[in-house]
Amino acid sequence: MNNSKAMPSVSAILSFILAAGFTVARAQEVPDVGPHPPMPPPHMESHIGNLTGNSDSDNAGFIYRRYCAGCHGELGDGQGENTPWLDPKPRNFTLATFKCRSTPTGTLPTDEDLFNSIERGLTNSNMPTWNTLSRQDRADLVALIKTFSPRWQKEKPGDPIKIPPEPPVTIESISHGKALFTKLECWKCHGPQGKGDGPSASTLTDSQDNPIRPYNFAAGKDDSRFKCGSTNADIYKIFMTGVDGTPMPSFADTIQPADAWDLVHFLRTLQVHRHSKENDVLKAAGGKIPPYVEKQAEAPAGQSDARTAGGGKLNTIF
Repeated sequence: MNNSKAMPSVSAILSFILAAGFTVARAQEVPDVGPHPPMPPPHMESHIGNLTGNSDSDNAGFIYRRYCAGCHGELGDGQGENTPWLDPKPRNFTLATFKCRSTPTGTLPTDEDLFNSIERGLTNSNMPTWNTLSRQDRADLVALIKTFSPRWQKEKPGDPIKIPPEPPVTIESISHGKALFTKLECWKCHGPQGKGDGPSASTLTDSQDNPIRPYNFAAGKDDSRFKCGSTNADIYKIFMTGVDGTPMPSFADTIQPADAWDLVHFLRTLQVHRHSKENDVLKAAGGKIPPYVEKQAEAPAGQSDARTAGGGKLNTIF
């Protein structure tokens, strides 16, 4: 009996093996398609005084979804359902770039900075005060906000800047502040009278290309405040930290602390409808800021009294 027809040929066997191997290889190359379960957010904490906030708090999640997500978005990316109708736009927490900080420009804020922003709200925006929430709820919210950006897992907040004691308000301090306002070209954005109408004002955008308006000092009254606070120390802090995400830079490497205080005193006089120490001093000086003159160092004893070309010891720079 001839069994040649019953036995498969060697070529048939090889073809079967190669085909099976190719099928297995193809199966291994097929990607894992379809939706994947989202990665759980990292656990974060906040520390405000003796309070410890917890991002895993059920109450924090509920409060964020109820009061915050409509503007800041479920993912913290500033793309909530209300965002198209808001100006300025809500903060994008995924970037971890915050305007109001006590830390140097480019660094993360402290937990207290975020806590204060939630409590205070941001004037001239749609961010209201949330001091109706308990301190524990606000601390939990701070921890939850930190889960939206990986920066909080890799970086530490900057060290808060030191704010020296405020010197007395004098007409000389106001005069120097006005000279600095001119020299640093603050008027290009804020306007010569501080009305937010400088020649560059209409061209300004934030770090996400949204139009942004300079602060209008002249519109301020007794109850007015700045975006990041209301005291003279708050204004000083803005000069030295800058307002990250906006064209407002830090002047920490440009001016000395005494210069910053002089700028604060001058800016208060631009709030013409506000009752303040600065406006009282200006009124006592006749309502006009005199030209600033820079004091020259006295010559050492025994040397000739070097004087300026005009014959005096004072050099007018503005």
